[in-house]
Amino acid sequence: MAISDKDPYNARETARVLLLAARAVRREARGKSIRGIEKQAARIREEAQDREDARAAARRKARGKR
Repeated sequence: MAISDKDPYNARETARVLLLAARAVRREARGKSIRGIEKQAARIREEAQDREDARAAARRKARGKR
């Protein structure tokens, strides 16, 4: 279940993205690449958005059958 209507993340994904953001800040401060961390965060975002889009489509479909 999404935390709010504004974003598709559930609690676990939100915590994971925040952890990745903290790691990215630390790595960037040391002058290291954060490309891998950015890819992980993007993958989490895409999966969450796909899941919420599928749920929204299912709700629209269920509403249409009534």
